[in-house]
Amino acid sequence: MSPSEPILIVGGGLVGASLAIALDTAGRPAVLVEASAPRVGEQPSYDERNLALARATVNGLEAIGVWDLARHRATPITHIHTSRAGDFGSVRMDAAAEGVDALGWTLPARELGAALLQRLETCRHLTRLAPARVEAIEPVEGGWAVTIAANGERRRLTTPLLVGADGTASGVRARLGIGTREHDYGQALFVSTMTPGRDPAGRAFERFTDQGPVAVLPLAERRIGVVLTVPAGRADEVAAMEDEAFLALAQERFGWRLGRLGRPGKRVPYPIRRVAAESLTAPHAVLVGNAAQTVHPIGAQGFNLGLRDALTLAELVVAADDPGAATLLDEYVRRRTPDREGTMAMSHGLVRLACLDQPLLGPLRSLAMLALDRVPPLRHALSRRGMGFRANAPFAVREKTP
Repeated sequence: MSPSEPILIVGGGLVGASLAIALDTAGRPAVLVEASAPRVGEQPSYDERNLALARATVNGLEAIGVWDLARHRATPITHIHTSRAGDFGSVRMDAAAEGVDALGWTLPARELGAALLQRLETCRHLTRLAPARVEAIEPVEGGWAVTIAANGERRRLTTPLLVGADGTASGVRARLGIGTREHDYGQALFVSTMTPGRDPAGRAFERFTDQGPVAVLPLAERRIGVVLTVPAGRADEVAAMEDEAFLALAQERFGWRLGRLGRPGKRVPYPIRRVAAESLTAPHAVLVGNAAQTVHPIGAQGFNLGLRDALTLAELVVAADDPGAATLLDEYVRRRTPDREGTMAMSHGLVRLACLDQPLLGPLRSLAMLALDRVPPLRHALSRRGMGFRANAPFAVREKTP
């Protein structure tokens, strides 16, 4: 088969759509297989979460023409405050101290999904199949033959590069025979919005407790996005709570830094587990986003990491004659492994250390936070990591120079 045939992307969520747009921006033909019919604002994969987009991520979204379609609903994050209940000390990151207008931005996942769908409508080198599902894949000379059911009919497509962007329970990953390493944190996540007594004014918070972390993100109209982690054994109890009881729980866990919390929005639970593919690639195939790694939501790294996957792959493909060449896939693994492993280790380590109920660790945690907050080089390095800047990052997400 010809290496000039379209790349086949399975999964039209945030990362898969971003990859399709990036390839189209560079004039590279692709086919995007989407499980659901594209309906702006109703796409099931674009859920109730509020995304914390790192500064580098916004650079990438700007490069592929998506950010201008979403920025009107985004809220800048100018300060990040991290603390641990029962310990002294905290870590504070400040945009002004880093010489930038924002460390990142908060955006509802549905709004980013709508912007991606709007941008997809303008793609000229992209074929979209939706609703569609992959029924079979088989190796052929120079790539894969994929049987797809779409719009009541079956078609067989060949591709030099098959991309699995179909989420944590990736069917592509399973069909390729790639195993996973999994860890159940024994926690459940509840996502909601609230109105605090005091304006968050661009401040985001991460609060660690023995029961799990609590994150608060600034939103438009003085609202906040609240991410509350509870032990899995309490998930049903918390899901059944009346609004007042849920507010009281969030207040107890987060504290009073923003005054009294009120007016809770829709409450959505998510189980938490880490799922890491044992390999990022197979012959003429690659995994990106949650199909490659699903990380603990602490630090809000999921989509940020997945977008760097997508844009790195697009950058390599655009410069290659054969997008499925073994050398290209080896280079993808080389460039993505440090970022991937480092991000997974950071999120896993923070959960295990910061939320572990071990009184003897308290002084050590406190000293570590004091050092990160009071030693400028350490705080600067942490801030840059929080803004998503990494070595070997795709060109689109790198720090902009005046």
